[in-house]
Amino acid sequence: MVEFANYFVYFYFFCTAVSILVVLWIINARTDPGYKIAWIVPILLAPLFGGLVYLLSGGNQLSARMRRKMEGMDRRLTEVLSDECKADVLEERYGTDAANQARYLERFAHCPLCANTDAEYYPLGDDVFADMLEALRGAKRYIFLEYFIISRGLFWDSILEILEEKARAGVDVRVIYDDVGCLYTLPKNYPRELEARGIRCRVFNRFIPVLSVRLNNRDHRKFCIVDGHTAFTGGINLADEYINQRRRYGHWKDSAIRVTGEGAWSMTVMFLTMWEYICGGEEDYSAYRPAALPPLPADRDLGYVQPYTDSPLDGEPVGETVYLNLISKARRYVYITTPYLIISDSVNTALCNAAKSGVDVRIMTPHIPDKKIIFEVTRAHYEPLLEAGVRIFEYTPGFVHGKNFAVDDCYATVGSINMDYRSMFLHFEDGVWLCGAPAVLDVKRDFLDTLAVCQEITLARCRERSMLRRLLRAVLRVFAPLM
Repeated sequence: MVEFANYFVYFYFFCTAVSILVVLWIINARTDPGYKIAWIVPILLAPLFGGLVYLLSGGNQLSARMRRKMEGMDRRLTEVLSDECKADVLEERYGTDAANQARYLERFAHCPLCANTDAEYYPLGDDVFADMLEALRGAKRYIFLEYFIISRGLFWDSILEILEEKARAGVDVRVIYDDVGCLYTLPKNYPRELEARGIRCRVFNRFIPVLSVRLNNRDHRKFCIVDGHTAFTGGINLADEYINQRRRYGHWKDSAIRVTGEGAWSMTVMFLTMWEYICGGEEDYSAYRPAALPPLPADRDLGYVQPYTDSPLDGEPVGETVYLNLISKARRYVYITTPYLIISDSVNTALCNAAKSGVDVRIMTPHIPDKKIIFEVTRAHYEPLLEAGVRIFEYTPGFVHGKNFAVDDCYATVGSINMDYRSMFLHFEDGVWLCGAPAVLDVKRDFLDTLAVCQEITLARCRERSMLRRLLRAVLRVFAPLM
């Protein structure tokens, strides 16, 4: 017994030393301050295992193999798309702010600004359903799908029927889905089932029930791509709640965007780099470039469209930076739709500064939550924003899942990126930045129309909470980056 006690003392001091070194590492890491605090507090409270837990499941440490694969994705995006960069054309027409935003995405996300592109915004998943099916039926060469969640039901079964038909006709049909996202919606052997139907399928980051940093990195992107000239993205996954065929949390308000023209080719390249990341090897990208673009509307100015992706493994928070730029450059208004409001200090400060400067800052969140604890964390962020003059509205019919910004009748973004730490720092994400496109006003109009069924949250009401509830929210805010 005495010998065991002696060993335990050595073990305790070893673990404590590891925790101290880990805390020093975290302090000096180039990560968000909130994320640092969320780890430092539990490590110091439980030094015996805190440091070891962080080494197993915290941060975004890369193995040499994963680093090479990640560099390969960036290299391929740069090789295929860098010659198409044209951000400088925005300078004269839309000003320096617009050009700088586009340049940032070209230089750090390797995603070019696109002209000759039509963008159509859909205020509900219900609205995009029929158009997606029509686009898939028209595929001649290939169909690429990449989604966080796929679930059997009307939505997916309708798509799957078309995929099988197209695969039999010789169309190259490929599907990527995230393993954690589909953990409870698809059987483990589902890729084999799809392959038997002629559909090539890959699963992103297989779930292994052990502590691992790799479990943090999920493929949260949403792509439906047809022949390189038509592509859909947004908040919707391929499950029935996203088109209100299944009611889980009241009415599900989501959004999507259809990109037709040059911008769809950028999204095709994004899909192929992910396919290479999962499978290895290299694709001949030139074989997938569309021979011709479909006719685009000639009676209106289409503006500019810039699809972009965000990787958690390259050290560049593209999604957060796009949002920060939109907030900080706004002159008249910023209208934001998000299912979760679990924001970094940088985003919180930007929102407060914009509101204090007289910008009309409004945020729409759900009234009926999909995850109660996460909802409490969202509401825990309300008070400092309300004090600064930000207006917050909750969607009373149910759950809002869209991830949209509309700014000054000139800019918008629609995509998969939530305003939370996981989307900003841990997930693979995508979005479409719009400048001067007609869809910008559609995003704005949808936001304003939806306010009619929203409940505004006042500062007085926000403070009408028990001390126990306020204490809970204070604690949750500290650990929000880990949720």
